[in-house]
Amino acid sequence: MDLDVFVSAHRAEWDRLDALLRRRRRLTGPETDELVTLYQRTATHLSLIQSIAPDPQLTGRLTQLVARARSAVVGTRRASWRDVTRFLTEGFPAAVYRARHWWIPTALLSTAVAAALGWWIGTHPEVQASIAAPDELRELTRPGGQYETYYSSHPAASFAAQVWTNNAQAAAMCLVLGVFLGLPVLWILFQNMLNLGVGAGLMSSAGRLDTFLGLVLPHGLLELTAVFVAAGTGLRLGWTVIDPGPRSRRTALAEEGRAAIAMAIGLALVLFVSGAIEGFVTPSGLPTWARITIGVSAELAFLAYVQVLGGRAARAGDTGDVEAAERSATVPTAA
Repeated sequence: MDLDVFVSAHRAEWDRLDALLRRRRRLTGPETDELVTLYQRTATHLSLIQSIAPDPQLTGRLTQLVARARSAVVGTRRASWRDVTRFLTEGFPAAVYRARHWWIPTALLSTAVAAALGWWIGTHPEVQASIAAPDELRELTRPGGQYETYYSSHPAASFAAQVWTNNAQAAAMCLVLGVFLGLPVLWILFQNMLNLGVGAGLMSSAGRLDTFLGLVLPHGLLELTAVFVAAGTGLRLGWTVIDPGPRSRRTALAEEGRAAIAMAIGLALVLFVSGAIEGFVTPSGLPTWARITIGVSAELAFLAYVQVLGGRAARAGDTGDVEAAERSATVPTAA
């Protein structure tokens, strides 16, 4: 495409759109129709220029023009409780459901890695010696030791808030850093599995694996599921950089990126629940079976929520992205 010829052919339309947007008086009916038509044409022109012959100065001008026209056509939209309800019942569960082919294998493989690390550490004294001195290991694993007192070392409310903040940050990092081909996500995931494997291995070597699982499972099931969802989504975002499919790479990254950011908000709510369980249920005086039952119930409730609501929304075409009216205009691309 010859950019100079393209600009000459359409400059009058852009100038006319700019003039209509600058009108102080109320537009007439025909002028309003003309504004909408010119907005649609200019949005298409912008997409063509961005994909075929990007020019920073022209792109900047048309981007501002399209944004102003969009604001005039659509109007300022405020978030409402309807948006919150739609996000919780459709957008978020649909995004998690669509990403299941990434986060379920991630969960299975990560769990296997943590179990292998735990077995390796638990059955090799030389590995345990490289982690800490014998006295320190005994202090960690003894009845009433640091592994047990960790969950009651701070007031429940502040401990739950701290856990929630840390986990939400880790999930957000997995989602955001996935764009770097998923490599930072793999490192974050390995660090989490290493911590889990070290704890399981050391407690197993002391003959107290049942105690460790009784402390971890109540909150860990839901917490790790949220981390796996974030990691799987981050890996999918990284793969989108490599293979965007029939969409342009810019469009694919925009769509998947918006869905990932929205998922970060949803996962923060999920991690809030797991943090509350870790702060109030895990260190409580409830029997182990009762604490584990609460954790399993929370996990099953989340999985059912994703399967039922997310599956229904995904089959209806919801991708977890913003509504069509809120997206930037794009042009079709050849497969």
